[in-house]
Amino acid sequence: MKIIPLSEGTFTVDKTKQFVPFNEQADDFKSRPAGSLLVEIQPFVVITSRDVLLLDTGLGFKKDGALQLHQNLMDAGINPSEVTKVLMSHLHKDHAGGISIERERSERRLSFPNAKYYVQQKELELALSKSSGSYIEEELMIFKDNEQVILLDDQGVVDDYIAYEITGAHSQFHQVFWIKDEGDIVFFGGDDAPQLQQMKHKFTAKYDFDGKKAMHLRQQWWEQGHTAHWTFLFYHDVKNPIIKL
Repeated sequence: MKIIPLSEGTFTVDKTKQFVPFNEQADDFKSRPAGSLLVEIQPFVVITSRDVLLLDTGLGFKKDGALQLHQNLMDAGINPSEVTKVLMSHLHKDHAGGISIERERSERRLSFPNAKYYVQQKELELALSKSSGSYIEEELMIFKDNEQVILLDDQGVVDDYIAYEITGAHSQFHQVFWIKDEGDIVFFGGDDAPQLQQMKHKFTAKYDFDGKKAMHLRQQWWEQGHTAHWTFLFYHDVKNPIIKL
């Protein structure tokens, strides 16, 4: 497998849930509001023997008039039309912002025309029924009754090699993925396992739906990963996007 991080940059985020760009060379973290977190926004492309997989879709920001995610893919030598599957851990706006793009007359279409999008059904139902700053409902509406969208239920396996499991840890219907190909195992924990330091230290986060469950799952996955030599992908890690055990 080939794994490419598609960083959209470093940001701070606080209780307002607004992502503010942060330049480590020029900005002072201490000047940001109390309680701010420093995070990377980092989808991944994983090229397997069968697919070009995209793991989450970033913030959906544009760069020089084009979707930044599209540009990052092209910079990596991948045309967006080559993506065959989009695996969504959950639908918070920093993970689902790039699912679609605007067309003429304010119409929207999915950003990856030849891909199937894999989404937890209960997560979509929650996102469309709950007023929350974490979700952008008008953008997620495109997932309803769309033939490109595969709605998943609890846990299972896609095409015999991509396992998924609902955790209910970071968000109520968050899911994680194991990609098993050619003897390797790649684990993508989304916001259940967003940074390397969270795997190594016991703590609960107030921003998680079930912080204790998230903590215990991280411990469990870290131990399993050492035993089975997983490759971990960390969506929000500023310095360690990929760790192979």
